[in-house]
Amino acid sequence: MNGPVVVGVDGSSSSMAAVEVAAREARLRDVRLRLVHAFSWPAAHVPPGRPWEPSGAGLRELIDGTLAEAERRACQRAPGIEVVREVVVGEPVTVLQIESCTASLVVVGSRGLSRFGALLLGSTAGHLAAHAACPVLVVRGRPNPAGPVLLAVDGSPAAHGAVEFAFAQASLHGKDLIALHAWPTRSERTYDAPSDPPFVTYDEDRLRDEEQRVLAEALGGLGEKFPDVTVHRRLVRGRIRHSLIEASAEAGIVVVGARGRGGFTGLLLGSVSQAVLHHAHCQVAVVRTGAV
Repeated sequence: MNGPVVVGVDGSSSSMAAVEVAAREARLRDVRLRLVHAFSWPAAHVPPGRPWEPSGAGLRELIDGTLAEAERRACQRAPGIEVVREVVVGEPVTVLQIESCTASLVVVGSRGLSRFGALLLGSTAGHLAAHAACPVLVVRGRPNPAGPVLLAVDGSPAAHGAVEFAFAQASLHGKDLIALHAWPTRSERTYDAPSDPPFVTYDEDRLRDEEQRVLAEALGGLGEKFPDVTVHRRLVRGRIRHSLIEASAEAGIVVVGARGRGGFTGLLLGSVSQAVLHHAHCQVAVVRTGAV
């Protein structure tokens, strides 16, 4: 998709950091940067998604000043990009979800001001990660500028979009890609194939071979599509959440799917994605099935 990179702006330091990241992403993708401020105005009775025409000059000046500062930072970070400002009536979650339908990427900060993001990871970011029509990038932590793209591989069909996004991100930024797949310890899981009886004996070599196959199949074909990306396969033994959060300390960004295998079908944002959103040391991209 060649849609714009959309970033939520509320004037907080977190959203301004998101603006700078979004500006760079827009320049690398050669698309417009769309600065969106969502404004709740119950008395206006304007449907969500409609442009806002404020009657209060003081409020207009405040919001215009916020967007002007956001545009200044964006152009400073990525000179020459096309920037569009938009003030839209509606709750931030709803507005940004609508924006995601025509965007190539939505970028948000990890904290915000007032209703825009006081509980961002519990509302705006979490909701967008579960429902957005395009990948969502949450700017948080202290990413390593020279760090690689870290990809969580679980082998589920639902995670294919995350794998492709990670390869594309590594290619755009000229970074290596670390594909991390965690396999459980003996105390966490007993391997059983469809033909195995319930009392199957744990076979570590067999389990390792199976997990290596899962990792290889998840990456299959994308190496040819992105020949400029150097891929490092990392098979680790342990819990995936802990392994990802620990590895994120040296990464520039971690990419996860919205939901992996083993979860409830109604749970749109899996436990791994939620844990990474809250605890990763770097930026987090969450990619839903079909969002790339």
